[in-house]
This record gives sequence, structure tokens and C-alpha cells, in this order.
Amino acid sequence: MRRWLVILSAFLMAGPVPGQRLPGRYVPAPLESLRPMRFELMPQQPDTVSIFIVGDIMSHQAMTRSAFRDGGADYSTFFRHLEGRIAGADLAVGNMEFPLAGVPYTGYPSFSGPDEYARYLSDIGFDILLTANNHILDKGVEGLRRTVGVLDGLEGEGRLLYTGIAANAAEDTLRYPLMVAVKGVRIALLNFTYGTNTGASTRWPKVNRLRRDEIREALGRARKADFVLAFPHWGIEYQHHHSADQEDLARFLLENGVDAVIGAHPHVVQDRQSVGGAPVLYSLGNAVSNQNDLPARLELAVTLRIVIPYEAEPYLLEPAVEYLWCTKPGMLEDSYATVPVRDFLGRKEQWRRPEDYDDMARTYEKVSNITGIYEENDPAGNHRPY
Repeated sequence: MRRWLVILSAFLMAGPVPGQRLPGRYVPAPLESLRPMRFELMPQQPDTVSIFIVGDIMSHQAMTRSAFRDGGADYSTFFRHLEGRIAGADLAVGNMEFPLAGVPYTGYPSFSGPDEYARYLSDIGFDILLTANNHILDKGVEGLRRTVGVLDGLEGEGRLLYTGIAANAAEDTLRYPLMVAVKGVRIALLNFTYGTNTGASTRWPKVNRLRRDEIREALGRARKADFVLAFPHWGIEYQHHHSADQEDLARFLLENGVDAVIGAHPHVVQDRQSVGGAPVLYSLGNAVSNQNDLPARLELAVTLRIVIPYEAEPYLLEPAVEYLWCTKPGMLEDSYATVPVRDFLGRKEQWRRPEDYDDMARTYEKVSNITGIYEENDPAGNHRPY
């Protein structure tokens, strides 16, 4: 939740906060009422930091038309079925794969999404938006500059943080990596992209790119973090298996201090690995989009959990994954709606278009078997959802 979130630089500079006395007064009990009391030490229970992560949040033109179909912007169905997970996480992270370049709002291949979309994401509990991706410069430097301004405004309101782009060198130092403290755990987030669809003509504002020398510098700034998470925008689109280049970069990241790698860009779910005991999920796929290919409508959500034991070093648990399915207007609801697959299996009667339920169930089984990624309590061989 956002109330636990602070930028680490501010966290480190802040002095101690004096304690407050609660109102009221203490009235001693009469002496004759006192009885011997027994005290037992309660064992300290470990606390947990939860990080909920989704993939590509797209802004196709049909999505904008659907959101604005009654005049004002209404994105409420897009993540309605995930709001509990998003708001309930200590950190909720998503890849905003479009610039906020203003009107006219446009979709593929050159995106410009409405400001209201970003505000909606903050309203439902997203804490951090990843912005280093191939579409962030679709409207050029001016579009990028406006995107920075809008996100700075939301950040100034205490709504969310962002990483992957920066207005100037000072901001770049703060945002690459973005370092936050949650429940006393210091977390560094690195977000960078293999490239952009159009190139920047000036150095600032900047998009973080896949340059190993810059990544090393960012990792150097992350040394004070307890955990370092990398979010690369990489890979070959629509391929369910990672490439040799992805694996090589993942090994480079993990050898240089990264604790987990969560990738995006291919628009479909890719396989996962454990490299030296550290998790690598190569692509989560789309979180919400207007793409038609069935594999591009099935995606992953990942929850990372950091355990904070009593008087011991925190540690990262194995990532928990769950599959999501993006429905389009008229299939399940009036507009777009992304749903957790396991929550909706066996509920075909809720679909306005039952054939879409069948597509979801078949695609869920097919992609699980291709990638080898199964949800908890759903091992290979027990995967017959329909």
C-alpha cells in the first residue's frame, strides 16, 4: 500500500520521529484488587513485504474509445477483478507501455494515452509504473517531456512513483535505480529497454536503455539496497521461449547483484529459469490490451514476497505466479476486463460470449504446457481446467 512507501533517499535523510503520548490518564487499581499475573513471551512472527507485478498495460485506440464511450473517462472494469490484489500488495508494479503525450489520443503503432488512464492506475493502487519501453518515445521528445510532467504531478500528489525515464541528470540518479523502503526493507528497481521505436534527439529527458555500462553504474548506486529487482524490456515478440541474448543478459544482471529479473515486451508469456538460485521470468505478457491473438490475451501476474524474520536477514521466497485473461467489450463486461483465470474456471455461465471462456481455458492449458509455468497447486499432469 502507498502509505508504507517512501523514496529511499528521503528515507535515509529523515531524522528520528519523536513518539507521541496518547490522550487519557492512568488510574491505578485498588490495592486489594491486585492478583499475581503470569507473563508469557509471545514468539515474534516474521513480517512480509509483498510485491505484485503485471506486464504490459497497453492503450490501444479501441481501449480509449471504450473508456470514453459515455463522455467521461471510465476505466473501472479494466482491473476490477484484480483490485484486491493490487491494493492489498505492499508494492504494485506495472509496465505503462504508452506515453502521456496529450491529444489526439492514438493507438498502435504510435501510442498516446490519456492522463486519466494513469490516474486510474494510481486510484486502484498501483505504486510504481515502469516506463522504459519501445513505445515511450512514440510521440518524440515533446511527448516524453509531457509524460514526465504528468507523472511528476501524480508523484507530487503522493499517488505513485515511476522509473525508466528521467527529466535530467539529478532525476536520473534518483530513478535509476528507483530505491524505496517498505517496512524497513530497502528495494532497488531497475527498468531499461532494448530500444525505442523512435530515437531521442536530445539527451534529456532520458529513457533508460540496455547499455551494460549504464546498468553497472545503476547497480553501483543500488549497493545500499537489501534487494535489487530488474525489469528489462527485451526479447522477441510472440515467442514463448526466451532467446540466448536474454539469458546472457539475465546472467550478467544476477552476477552483478540483482536478486530477481521480471521481463516484458514479447506480449506473450515466456518461460522461466532459476539462475544461481535467483528467479528469472522472461516475459509476463500483456496485462490489458486490444490484441486479438489468443496467446497475447493470456498473461502472468507475479507476486514476490520478502520475509523479514525476527533478528535475522530478510530473504526472498520463490515467486508466486497466476495466469490472467484479458476479455474485450461484450465478452464478460461492457468494456475490457482482465480476470484471474483460476478464479473464473467453472464459471462459464457468467460469460456473455461463452466461446471466449472456451478460448481462455484452452489457451491457459496450452501456454502452461509450452512454457512449463504452472500455478501453485497445479503441477504438470494435473492441468485439465476444462
